[in-house]
This record gives sequence, C-alpha cells and structure tokens, in this order.
Amino acid sequence: MNSVLMGVLVSAISAGTVIILAALGELLAERSGVQNLGLEGIIAMGAVTAILAESRIAPNPYIGLLIAILVGLILGAVFAFATVTFKANQVLCGLGMAFLGNGLSAKLGTSISGLPAPSTFETIRIPLLAEIPFIGNLLFNQSLLVYLAYFVFPPLVYFLLYQTRHGMHVRAVGDNPATADVCGIPVNKIRFIYTCVGGAFAGMSGAYITLAYTPSWVEGIAGGRGWIAIALVIFGAWKPLPVVFGALLFGGVTSLGFVGQLQDWAIPSAYLSMLPYLSTIALMIFPVLLKGKNLRRISASPAGLGQPYLREG
Repeated sequence: MNSVLMGVLVSAISAGTVIILAALGELLAERSGVQNLGLEGIIAMGAVTAILAESRIAPNPYIGLLIAILVGLILGAVFAFATVTFKANQVLCGLGMAFLGNGLSAKLGTSISGLPAPSTFETIRIPLLAEIPFIGNLLFNQSLLVYLAYFVFPPLVYFLLYQTRHGMHVRAVGDNPATADVCGIPVNKIRFIYTCVGGAFAGMSGAYITLAYTPSWVEGIAGGRGWIAIALVIFGAWKPLPVVFGALLFGGVTSLGFVGQLQDWAIPSAYLSMLPYLSTIALMIFPVLLKGKNLRRISASPAGLGQPYLREG
C-alpha cells in the first residue's frame, strides 16, 4: 500500500510540474492584462523543439531546455506584437496560436515521433533533506525543473507581484491601465514583456514533458495542459500559491488514473483518463456553488484583463 501511495505522489508531483510552469507564466501575463489562450500550442512547440535540439545539436537536456524557452519567448513575442502592439483581439489570437503551435509541432516532430529522448534530466538528490522519512525522497530527490516549479518560482512570483514596486506597477497595468499610464507607468511595455515571459514559461513546461515527464515526442503530447493551466490561474484567483495547490491536485488526479489502469480497477480506462479534466471543471464550479466570499474571490480578476489599451488623445 505504501508503495502505491508513493507512486501516486511521485506521479502527482511530476504531472503538477507541467501545469505549474505554464500557469505561473500565464499568471504573470494576465496580471499585466493579457490573456494568452495559445498556451497549448506553445507548450507543444516547446516540447518538440526541446527534443529536436537534443537530436540535432547535442544530447544535453539543458540545451533542449534553453531552445524550448527561446521558442516560447519568440511565440510569446509574436502574440504580444499582435495583441499589445497592434491591439488585435486576444481571444482570437490565442486560439490561432494554439492551432498554429499544435499543427507546426506535429509537422516538426514527424521524424522523431515515438522515439525516446536522447537524454533526460537527472535527479538531483539534496543531502540531509532527502533523508527525511517518506517526504525526503519524495520532495528532495527530483530534477531541477521540479525544484524550480515548487520551491523557487512560486515564491519569486509572489515576491515580485506583492513585495516590489515593479510588481505594484504590473498589477496596476492589469487593473487600470489608463490610470497607470497617467502615473507614468509604461503600460504596453510591461504587457509586452510579461506576455513574452509567459511564453517562455510555457516553452519550459513543454521541455519538461519530453525531457522528463514522458521522455519522447508524440503528436498531441500537450494533452490539454495549456487549457488546464489557464483554468487553474482563475481557480487560484491570480495568486501563485493557490495555483501551485491546484496543479498538485490535478497531478494527483492524473496519477490516480494511471494507478487505476496499472492496478486493473474495474473502471474503463477512458473514464480514468477523463478524471483530470473533470476535476478541473469541478474546481471551477465548486467556489461558485459556495457563493459569498468565494464567489467574490473568483471574480477578482484584473479589471483590464483581455482588453487592449488605447491611449486617448
């Protein structure tokens, strides 16, 4: 029983890492007022370019990671040019980016489809902490991106947004861009930068999939995780720590489906595969059912989210 529980938790942490990386980047972009619905396509592009970089340049996961981040950054910049610079509709551009990324990644990955990654991220065991009974091996014997996703990026994002003057500017741009502009805050510059940062995080998420989580490339490998990341940003009320909790919960549900198939539970595999997406819907509905404080909480989105800023006069 303990081995099954350990397997579930290990799988939950790995599955959650993919979502956390994409969701934290999206959170930063949305806090500045830009909603990128193209995460799914950017994750797919990050995943395929990471493994292609290993195959064509050098079998080193860090090279693959850097290439994936660069590709995500470029795609984020393309989206920012369309929505921030040229004021195009964010929803339509996001959907276009999702289709573009999925289609282009499928084309680029044809030659490596189903092949294992040449090299994957190795686990980094942290001395002393890894010796703690049960949780030590679970939390402190992981790859670099897991440590970054759970222990480094969330507190950094929180500190940036809530403990720095720059973070106050970012939130002001997302909540009231006109007022921020009057105060001398460069609205479009901040939005452009954090849209690019969100793309880079999504590329990093894709690299983790093919270089650690499921170390190979197949078409459709993003598996809806970009959409789930966007949903978890809403569930987490645009705050990093609740987003991490939601991603870990999603990872746990995902791992339960895997365990159920391995243990041959009397549940069709198709239903088990649906569990993560059903749980995401449940996360979005539950606060609404509670109403009151929780209803106000989920409606506390940045007031300028999704709206292009046009300076008057």
